Amino acid sequence: MSDIEELVGELKVKIIQTLGLIDVGPEDIKDDAQLVGGDMGIDSIDVLELVMMIEKDYGVKIESKELGVKVFASVRALAAHIAKNQKKG
Repeated sequence: MSDIEELVGELKVKIIQTLGLIDVGPEDIKDDAQLVGGDMGIDSIDVLELVMMIEKDYGVKIESKELGVKVFASVRALAAHIAKNQKKG
C-alpha cells in the first residue's frame, strides 16, 4: 500500500472524528468524491475545523481559500497535499 493510500485511510477516520459524523464510516467516504459541497454536507465551518486538525496533526498549513478549494476537492487531493508539504521529521 502506498503512503498516499495509507494517508487517505487515516484522513477518512480523522475527518469523521473531527466533524463528529455519526452514521458515516471510512468506507462510506470515496477517495475521489467531492468533500466540500458533496454528499457529506461539509460546509465552511467544517472546513475550518479540518484545516486546524491538519495543521495540528500534520504540520501542514492551508493558507488561502484558493488552495483550500483545490486541497478539499477530495480525500485523495487532501492526502496528496499533506504528503507533498509535510515536514519530514
